[in-house]
Amino acid sequence: MKMTRLWAIARKEFIHIIRDPRSLGMAIAMPMLLLALFGYALTLDVDKVPLIVWDQSGTAESRDFTSRFGGSPYFQILGYADGYKGLERAIDSGAALGALVIPSDFASRAQFGRNAEAQLIVDGSDSNTATIALGYADVVALSYSQDILIKGMKRLNGRSLNAPLDIRPRVWFNTDMESKNFIIPGLIAMIMMIIAALLTSLTVAREWERGTMEQLISTPVRGTELIFGKLIPYFIIGMLDVLIAVLLGQYLFNVPLRGSVPLLFGMAAVFLFGVLSMGILISVVAKTQLFASQIAMVLTFIPTILLSGFMFAIPNMPKALQYVTYAVPARYFITLLKGIYLKGVGLDIMGGEAAFLAIFGVVMAALANIKFKKKLV
Repeated sequence: MKMTRLWAIARKEFIHIIRDPRSLGMAIAMPMLLLALFGYALTLDVDKVPLIVWDQSGTAESRDFTSRFGGSPYFQILGYADGYKGLERAIDSGAALGALVIPSDFASRAQFGRNAEAQLIVDGSDSNTATIALGYADVVALSYSQDILIKGMKRLNGRSLNAPLDIRPRVWFNTDMESKNFIIPGLIAMIMMIIAALLTSLTVAREWERGTMEQLISTPVRGTELIFGKLIPYFIIGMLDVLIAVLLGQYLFNVPLRGSVPLLFGMAAVFLFGVLSMGILISVVAKTQLFASQIAMVLTFIPTILLSGFMFAIPNMPKALQYVTYAVPARYFITLLKGIYLKGVGLDIMGGEAAFLAIFGVVMAALANIKFKKKLV
């Protein structure tokens, strides 16, 4: 491999990128746009659940119970209704996610130590949000029940009752339980996977469509020099995208970066090399830009979204799909990013993931070189 010929191909590709604003925009502007849009729009946090109340009791006890929901950061009392029709109208229209129904005998049952019942109606059309809202409601109800029990024991015995078990939870790595802290690192991997493979999947195919491949074949440039020469410009642009994404995550979304910055960029470079090589391989095999872009989207977008652990937890998937995820390179890079960002761990913990990414890059580059032939057949 001669550096002069390698640089000539890289320079040619740089000139093409600069002259083609669409490629340049896709390479730089689109990752920034996607990160901003997904970062703000994609959130798994459930708070301020809109709630409408039908208080049939109208007593101090029922108002105290209702205030527990209103005072919680996870619920927002929108208003009050005087029947099920009002509750149904609010939930059907989407104005409220849930409804709290307090029966008329709520206060008398609570005062005399009998089981006081209350009904919580939740819109189950969004099952994930409904499940989380029910969990929040259980906590509010349990807290109210404990307070009633403690007050009752104090009335009977004349002294306060201490809870026999005091659980003090402690959350590591994401103390505030904010979804953006683990979504943003996953977004970086997803954007790199899709954009990098999509860009390079068009490079060799474009030469075939424009008829310039014949000229390149007639030159002394070797197949390896052609492939790596085309890969270099997009590698530089990809690393620039990583820098922009890290800066946006740090200063726009305030995502903590607890690990090593050199390790982060080093692993990003290994992953990027593998993804770009895969894009080149797709371009060599497809030979048309339309077919290449379609293959790239199928092989990158769908697996990264569904099977990498970015959106859905891998342990919750069917067993057969869990085995399939081992072939998705984004799975390992997302694990590395979350480990570096949130846990601050290094290769002593995540050496296996780093090794797989290195093997993936070598295999993709080797296959691209094997499949590319300097002939017109």
